[in-house]
Amino acid sequence: MDSENIHRRIKKIIGQLNAIDRMIDEDIPCEQILMQINASKSALHKVGHIIVEGHLEHCIKESIESNNSDDAINDFSSILEYYSRL
Repeated sequence: MDSENIHRRIKKIIGQLNAIDRMIDEDIPCEQILMQINASKSALHKVGHIIVEGHLEHCIKESIESNNSDDAINDFSSILEYYSRL
């Protein structure tokens, strides 16, 4: 997993959320606030995608290479369930 990339993205999302908080105090129009909320949601979703991708490339690939296909399938099923809730 690319931890540096994930940390960088999380810090950016935190900045976006802080900006949204300030926008509320500054009485910015709702449409602009909602646009920023949507951008933050998309950025967070992308972080989830990166984590799932890393999990597939490392953990599940390792299970398959170790001939633990049942474990790989169960693991993939679990990660898919968690990711689909985002």
